[in-house]
Amino acid sequence: MNLFDVLTLVGGLSLFLFGMNLMGSYLEKSAGSSLKMLLSKLTSRKFLGFLTGMGVTAVIQSSSATTVMVVGFVNSGLLSLRQAIGVIMGANVGTTVTSWILSLTGLESGNFFVKLLKPSSFTPVLALIGIILTMVSKKERKKDIGMILLGFAVLMFGMETMSGAVAGLKEIPEFQNLLLMFTNPILGVLAGAALTAIIQSSSASVGILQALSATGQVTYGAAIPIIMGQNIGTTVTALLSSVGTNKNARRTAIVHLLFNVVGTVVWLVIFYGINAVVQFAFVANPIDQLGIAVVHTAFNLLCTALLFPFSGLLEKLACKIIPDTQAPDQIQILDERLLATPAVALSRCTEVAETMARIAMDAMKTACASVKNYDAKVAQAVRETEDEVDQYEDMLGTYLVKLGGSDLSGADSRQAVKLLHLIGDFERISDHAVNVLESAEEMQNKGLEFSEHAKKELSVLTAAVGEVMDLALEAFLNNDPVRAAQVEPLEEVVDTLKEQLRTRHILRLQKGECTIELGFVWSDLLTNLERVADHCSNIAGCVIEMSHDSLDVHGYLDNVKGGSLSFREAYEAYARKYALL
Repeated sequence: MNLFDVLTLVGGLSLFLFGMNLMGSYLEKSAGSSLKMLLSKLTSRKFLGFLTGMGVTAVIQSSSATTVMVVGFVNSGLLSLRQAIGVIMGANVGTTVTSWILSLTGLESGNFFVKLLKPSSFTPVLALIGIILTMVSKKERKKDIGMILLGFAVLMFGMETMSGAVAGLKEIPEFQNLLLMFTNPILGVLAGAALTAIIQSSSASVGILQALSATGQVTYGAAIPIIMGQNIGTTVTALLSSVGTNKNARRTAIVHLLFNVVGTVVWLVIFYGINAVVQFAFVANPIDQLGIAVVHTAFNLLCTALLFPFSGLLEKLACKIIPDTQAPDQIQILDERLLATPAVALSRCTEVAETMARIAMDAMKTACASVKNYDAKVAQAVRETEDEVDQYEDMLGTYLVKLGGSDLSGADSRQAVKLLHLIGDFERISDHAVNVLESAEEMQNKGLEFSEHAKKELSVLTAAVGEVMDLALEAFLNNDPVRAAQVEPLEEVVDTLKEQLRTRHILRLQKGECTIELGFVWSDLLTNLERVADHCSNIAGCVIEMSHDSLDVHGYLDNVKGGSLSFREAYEAYARKYALL
């Protein structure tokens, strides 16, 4: 093996790692909706968590990415430690898919159809399709598929290049002695763990071992402990990601480590204990790519079978290693670790925005009720809610800006823009809730009270505003443009009601039925209620326009108010419903 072979090996390794990273990134991007669906299935049932972890890892081709996501979920309070254990076990099994794909490079047969399964036969075709889709197609989905195919082609080309470059190693005695050294179980485990910890991917390190097996010098005796060690090395990623997290998130990373260490120790002792008695003949035989895939899968399945019934003990052990303290755990609602998986991070942003929307709308309804029946404790709760909504806006705005720098799909990018646009409206609604509350407090402190006529008129307006808030909230939560279309006609009715109530109040002033002081409070209430309806109109307009891949809310409102028949019919129906007596 000369210098040029070494350079070829380095180049092949670089292409292999780059192809794996490229394919994984675009698989993750394309599978955004699938990831959301799989992760939404997470429950307290361990087996369902196991299937979810296996499915997510099989989709994104990275157990490290899955475990980092799980740490982020636990840190955000979305998953309990117990739920996370099942997902982690599933991720370990899901990562074996890659080794089976890579094992295709070892296929050798004179049969035409078997040759077609060999990557060197079909990879050039995939690369051609990939480059055509990437360069010619204008649809983002097809471009992403093209990048996945190119990533796969580069991955397989790198694998073939590595296998070819190391072929000469079989003639080098030093290489044979090195592999003979790894037949020592402890050294083999340490070597596998170290390699995986360095490159932060068990799939990649297994691929490298499969490439080396092309020399014919890697035996089962050397490969088995190395594969076991690779499972330990992959835990480094989760351990690093848990730095700075709460106790349960750190415990999740510890469980991942314990699962792989305990599984490795137990099955290593069992295997070599039986081998000492039986003397397995295959241990000294060369292992090929397919054999490595079989061992990798068998080991992970055996570890899961061994420890799945004892997941509760793993949880208790992790709690012993990281004990509880008097300081309460801090839940990080939007964990930056999730940014590594943009589709999942965006899904979490949507959930937080939905919580923010509900809180803001409830605060406004509570404030309106306080005008009739003021309560100091309720008033304090509204103020605390407004502070909470402000924090949500700051947090979501910052997080969404960071997320905007990620490689999002077109649909996800539009969703991020929509959320950035809407959180300001939700925050303003909570501000108006405090303004309405202050009007109620002024009336309470000064002993002011509206006339019976004024109370009835105000109840009509607050009912109309309550319905427009419900419509806007439902349209946002369900992303329902049909529901959103009902908002603008009702908002127009609210505008009309505001002017009618203002006019009626002036008439009462002229008749001496109301005071100037109450007039200021009345005007403030009308203004705040009308502006809440305006923000609901913005929310509904955004939902409708984003369903058309646009964000021209003002253009939408202008078109709607242009006199369409459906708008006029809806407006007249709402006008009758909220007519003043």
